Amino acid sequence: MQNNREFASKVIFVTGCASGIGLAQAQAFLAQGAFVFGADIQAAPCELLKQPQFTFYQADVADWQVCQELVNACLKQYQKIDILLNTAGKLDGYADLLNTTLESWQQIMRTNVDSMFYLTKLVLPTMLTQKSGTIINMASIASLVAGGGGVAYTASKHAIAGFTKQIALDYADQGISVKAIAPGAIQTPMNAADFAGDGKMAKWVADETPVKRWGKAQEVAELTLFLASEKSSYLQGAIVPIDGGWLLK
Repeated sequence: MQNNREFASKVIFVTGCASGIGLAQAQAFLAQGAFVFGADIQAAPCELLKQPQFTFYQADVADWQVCQELVNACLKQYQKIDILLNTAGKLDGYADLLNTTLESWQQIMRTNVDSMFYLTKLVLPTMLTQKSGTIINMASIASLVAGGGGVAYTASKHAIAGFTKQIALDYADQGISVKAIAPGAIQTPMNAADFAGDGKMAKWVADETPVKRWGKAQEVAELTLFLASEKSSYLQGAIVPIDGGWLLK
């Protein structure tokens, strides 16, 4: 990973940083010399907690009051937030409408959409005062087509695409850069069920992907670094796929 001094001393707020893509993002920015403020409902791995420029809170970002406390804590410690990575998310087991309970629907929407609304609403005023800031939301191929999840997941990820585009339009002329990443099949703990047993599901997914493999969380983190950099400053409101060609079909 090439070192980019652009991120040295920048403050990165990332959700879902205890595993998978969020963990890879936290590690990538720490390697660039950034300060990373992370939150996750799960405990963070020890190797991450040992990093001197990493601060972690175990918390549920699907709660408005919790988000207020987290943002206040980050600002108290660092006095600014340069980059917001709304990465926390939850799958729905590919359930169709008739097999989706009200509880499951609400939980998916709270985790995937409400948390993003809460944190962006709370962080944006600071970015506007700074006259600069980058927001990168975790979308999905399920933001663009059906079949990437069940009805709740697909609906939530379509909502994220719309949310991203609207705030990108509303604040583009005020120094706020807004983008989203749309991963396809990325091998993370969240997809562990696909690899269980004989791994038949995981093999099917790889076979259905044009490049014939699953992606790695580190590959998504590398894309995040680019989208957060000045090199992508003319890219606004884009939903950027990283899917091994899945959407070509």
